Amino acid sequence: MTDTTVHPSAVIEAGAEIGAGCEIGPFCHIGPQVRLGAGSRLRSHVAIWGNTQIGAGAQIWPFASLGHAPQHLKYRGEDTRLVIGDNCLIREHVTMNPGTVQGRSETTIGDNCAFFTGAHVAHDCDIERNVTLINNVMLAGHCTIGQYATIAGGSGIHQFTRIGHHAYVGGLAAVEGDVIPFGMVLGNRAYLSGLNVIGMKRAGFDRHAIRNVRKAYRMLFSDDLTFKENMDEVQSEFPDDPLVQDLMGFIRSGGDRALCFPRHSQHS
Repeated sequence: MTDTTVHPSAVIEAGAEIGAGCEIGPFCHIGPQVRLGAGSRLRSHVAIWGNTQIGAGAQIWPFASLGHAPQHLKYRGEDTRLVIGDNCLIREHVTMNPGTVQGRSETTIGDNCAFFTGAHVAHDCDIERNVTLINNVMLAGHCTIGQYATIAGGSGIHQFTRIGHHAYVGGLAAVEGDVIPFGMVLGNRAYLSGLNVIGMKRAGFDRHAIRNVRKAYRMLFSDDLTFKENMDEVQSEFPDDPLVQDLMGFIRSGGDRALCFPRHSQHS
């Protein structure tokens, strides 16, 4: 634990691995299977347990609870994991659970993610890099969140739901269906309200790329044809566009949940 500082009131169980340059604040508790990456800072009252791996540069604020037993009635103490990437921000009262043997046996968090006060990540979720969960977001088990997605405050995401990359979920939304990449959903129950164009611009997509995705979106959710026919039309119109084909791949790959559709669509 070279250059690591540990407050006298903190408890680090034998077997825990603490990287160089960490700061462990007052009343933190770190379990024997925990691996904490270099340069991480635990402000105070942080509880980390179980088979939990946290990457370098984590910033973890008071009363976060990471790696404790999943909220799953069939859990019987199996050795499942929570893996958190580098440079993640975890604010007050965030909870993250490991996986279950009924699922992936692992919950994974990518690099550079931000979890604001009271956000919850349930068992077996897979969160890619640069995802943001605002205050009190609730992810049920087995959710998949694509890179650069943002989920606004108070939203609830149904188990097994997929949120595509660069998608935006509006505040207080109740999401029961998969959200397409670049999609924006609002409401209870959530409906597809358009594209997250602001997010696409911030991510550096140029006007041509955004224009093509917009046109593909309008074609996909047109009421003139069936959804399958619309998909064929989009495929024919944009056979070589990487963003459109990525969106189409998300739809074709399917999942356990139906897609979110716009309210006007006959396909919803």
